[in-house]
Amino acid sequence: MRTNYPIMLQLGGKKVVVIGGGKVAERKVHGLLDTGARIIVISPEATRELQAIFAQGRIDWKKKTFSAEDLQDAALIFAATDDRDINHSVKSLAGKHQLVTIADDPDLSDFHLPAHVQRGRLSIAVSTGGASPILAKKVREVLEQQFDERYDEYLEFLYTTRQWILKEVDDPALKRKLLTAIVSKEFLNSQNRTADFQRLYQELT
Repeated sequence: MRTNYPIMLQLGGKKVVVIGGGKVAERKVHGLLDTGARIIVISPEATRELQAIFAQGRIDWKKKTFSAEDLQDAALIFAATDDRDINHSVKSLAGKHQLVTIADDPDLSDFHLPAHVQRGRLSIAVSTGGASPILAKKVREVLEQQFDERYDEYLEFLYTTRQWILKEVDDPALKRKLLTAIVSKEFLNSQNRTADFQRLYQELT
């Protein structure tokens, strides 16, 4: 069995093209908004939500039917129309180096979007390899409960504290102890993580 290769992409400044202006395209655009990508929607019509996002200046919208030149320099391409022939045309006209996902044909797509949980810097993706998107959604719902909103601030604490430890602590053994200690329920549930870390650091030194 051939498996997919999981990857987290940095899309800041890169051109991402979404072909289509319906609800499916709307969902794709929402997933891209916070990535820093340059999002271009190609469609004669668009949902009210997409029009509102365009009015806010967060996406470009070309009010036209799809043509091959729309794909030029695109890093990622989403074929998300309700016309199967157009979606397949997008795939056939894309360059070999360009990655395309087709809304109604996952087998022909170069990539697909997993069910996704985002808690600040914590990103959890769930995929069943196309076997059951419904199961992927159920697993995501379980993860959303397990990794609740506390993780938003907790991940920021872990990030800033890790940077401090790597810069300020020279002893490898102490460094390892500190990095291990902060990844615990005590720090997750702490009401004052900074004070607790300072106390831990003093105890260990």
